[in-house]
Parts: sequence; C-alpha cells; structure tokens
Amino acid sequence: MCAENRDFDGGCTCGFVRYRMTSEPLFVHCCHCRWCQRETGSSFALNALIEADRVELRRGDVEIVDTPSNSGKGQKISRCPRCHIAVWSNYAGSGDKVRFIRVGTLDNPDRFPPDVHIFTESRQPWVTLPAGTPAFAKFYVPSDQWPEESLARWAALTKASSQQQ
Repeated sequence: MCAENRDFDGGCTCGFVRYRMTSEPLFVHCCHCRWCQRETGSSFALNALIEADRVELRRGDVEIVDTPSNSGKGQKISRCPRCHIAVWSNYAGSGDKVRFIRVGTLDNPDRFPPDVHIFTESRQPWVTLPAGTPAFAKFYVPSDQWPEESLARWAALTKASSQQQ
C-alpha cells in the first residue's frame, strides 16, 4: 500500500534501527497511565497499534527487554541495541501479533495523532485534552471506537492466530 510512503518509515535516534509500517495502523492510543509516564519519562505514551506482519525491519536489529506492566502480564519493549531507544512494544494481551509502534520514532509523527486518550484519570493536570478526540478515565470498548476496517483486520488477525494454536 505505501511502498514508498515515507510517512510510514521510522527508526531510532542513532539510525541503526529502521523500520516501515506497510499500512495505516489499526488505531492510535495516547495513554496517560502512570506506567507509561514512568516508562517514557514523559506525560504519556503515543502508540500506533498495527499487525506485526505489517512492520518491516529494514535495517539493524532490536533488543527485546521484558518489563513489568500494570496488568501484571508484562510487555516486551523492542529497543535499539546501540542507543536504547524504544521503537515498539508487544503487550502480553495481544502477544507477538500486534506491535505498539512508538509514534515519536516515525519520521513523520505528525501523521498519526491519537484516535483516543486512555487512562486520563492519571493524566498530568496541565495536559489539556483536545476537543473532539474521545477520552476515557480507564480503557474503552474497541468495537465502539475503532473504524470498521480496523475491526475487520483485528477479526482476521485473531482468527488466524486461533487457527495456528
């Protein structure tokens, strides 16, 4: 779909890791939970959710770091082994089939603003949420927020993974 669309390219700070998303993401989360604040050292994490097979590692390799999560199930953060920038995560709930791309590592992060703000109950009080973007104190029901195309892609993904088990 986007073979030469630079909006879908990204990488780490030192340039050792380069990747490309081969399609639009399923959905973009802006998470304001305390865990994301701690892990990123900022006020929130901005993640583009996309099927792992739609992310091409074009240069370098990633180092996977197992870290705890609020759910207790943990997450695997993929980092550049040289500059240690986190480029994506895999959460236990969706396993290896979905990557949570760190939007800030994209060459054009402006291309993917948040579709939803989550865990806003713990957002920093000076962060103003934009009007018109759904916001939830905790989480949300994906079928109420995701576009039909993303729901269909998710259904295909979960069907394929259940057939492999």
